[in-house]
Amino acid sequence: MTTNPKYIFIVGGVMSGIGKGIATSSIGRILKSKGFKVTAIKIDPYINVDAGTMNPTEHGEVFVLDDGYETDQDMGNYERFLDESLPSINYMTTGRVYQEVIRRERNLEYGGRNVEVVPDVPLEVLRRISEAQKAANADITLVEVGGTIGEYQNVIFLEAARMLKQKYPRDVAVVMLSYVPIPGNIGEMKTKPTQYAARSLNSVGLQADIILARATVPLDAKRKEKIAVFCNILPEHVISAPDVDSIYDVPLNYEKDGMGDILCDVLGLDRRPTDLSQWAAFVAKSKNGGKKLEVAVVGKYFMSGEYVLSDVYISVIEALKHAAYAVDCKVHLSYLDSEVYEKDPAKLEELRQYDGIVVPGGFGSRGVEGIVSAIQFAREQKIPYLGLCYGMQWLTIEYARHVAGLEGANTAEVNKDAPHPVIDVMPDQIEKLTKADYGGTMRLGTYPCTLTEGTVAHEAYELAGALAKEGGAAEVSERHRHRYEVNPEYIERLQKAGLVFSGKSPSGKLMEIAELPRGVHPFFVGSQFHPELTSRPLKPHPLFIAFIQAASAQKK
Repeated sequence: MTTNPKYIFIVGGVMSGIGKGIATSSIGRILKSKGFKVTAIKIDPYINVDAGTMNPTEHGEVFVLDDGYETDQDMGNYERFLDESLPSINYMTTGRVYQEVIRRERNLEYGGRNVEVVPDVPLEVLRRISEAQKAANADITLVEVGGTIGEYQNVIFLEAARMLKQKYPRDVAVVMLSYVPIPGNIGEMKTKPTQYAARSLNSVGLQADIILARATVPLDAKRKEKIAVFCNILPEHVISAPDVDSIYDVPLNYEKDGMGDILCDVLGLDRRPTDLSQWAAFVAKSKNGGKKLEVAVVGKYFMSGEYVLSDVYISVIEALKHAAYAVDCKVHLSYLDSEVYEKDPAKLEELRQYDGIVVPGGFGSRGVEGIVSAIQFAREQKIPYLGLCYGMQWLTIEYARHVAGLEGANTAEVNKDAPHPVIDVMPDQIEKLTKADYGGTMRLGTYPCTLTEGTVAHEAYELAGALAKEGGAAEVSERHRHRYEVNPEYIERLQKAGLVFSGKSPSGKLMEIAELPRGVHPFFVGSQFHPELTSRPLKPHPLFIAFIQAASAQKK
């Protein structure tokens, strides 16, 4: 590094849910395309120590890192846009920060002095930011502060930004993402909410260097000038961020307003050429024509009141898109609530219209009989099926019930007294469940998986060039998040009935992939791991590619 490390804080004004995570990811992509080493940090203002215990219908997907840390879904956006795996130090919550401060106080690491919210809590935030920067040897560290300016919850994090800015004024930039509404009964873009957001930011000692103006349409010159005057920034530092067709358009859109060069100017860095050619080619491919595939995602966490919450499965959705673009297809996704099939089995017939069916991860008993019915329909009607984690477990249960003759087969998670617990709790998890030790104790993170040659899974990874050889065996590494596994007592019986376990742990004790041979079914595969977590726009996951190819081949 030829300069001091640089830091960019991304904060949100006016309202939540306007895309700070995508903004952060897009800024990261632009700066990386200029040749800078970039890393990204997410701060969540929750008392939860990590995201693992958060309700998915309230908070969205739990994204698991390689090292097993359970984080916010924005960490997945960072990894996809930066095409890098990030460590746990890049994610923090209020709970995690306070936990560490209290641990240090108990260990007399503060030398017995009074420990106070300010400055000790912000200093712990800054320590973690510094650690993340050093771990990545990053030229530029992006820090997304969750929540909205003016909320009590994120004040300590904004104070940390202020302290860092005070110490290194030329090395810290602040980007504020704000919403600029166009009220229907007025028909004019209104900047006043952004002005108030800027003043709220000023009240905690920070001044935005750049304002990203989110709106349904691009900002005109007059609105940019007005925001600049009232928010005390240069007009060219107001970046238009209109609604776009895809999140992958955002970096290209920002660059139209010169985002990369403006940030270089603010941070005192030499301007470098921006090479977004690969990214632009990917975006262009996503917009091109191609075979349109209808894919159903059958889940249990979609409904939130009267609204459909697709963010619960955001990595699955994006992985399907990545794979479709790679094979010149477009995928149209339908989000189907599995409980519907429990209440009205006749509605299963609607699945006949789909070229492929996906059942993503989940927990608990709600909606699972509907999932079983959907899987049975996919198997019997020869519709390509991909099951992820819970989707593999219920694939196994469905096959046990309807093919292997194990009546009443179930998972011990749902029915501890099932006559055939073909899915059972892992031995090392029993004591944890007994003690109600739930937080961060599942089988989490990356583990190796050995593949059997001649299987659908082996072929998918081999064609993608994603196999490694360990002791002569074909091996891959994938991310996990579960407590239950295929019960070893039923493996032989299931195999005799025709189910193939094509992926196993190196010890051979844990079943990682279940499938039916291609001659029996066009594509019927389930993985105990979560392949969606490592899919990237420019590097789609092999199992998703194979699934999309099978769906494409099925389409009449």
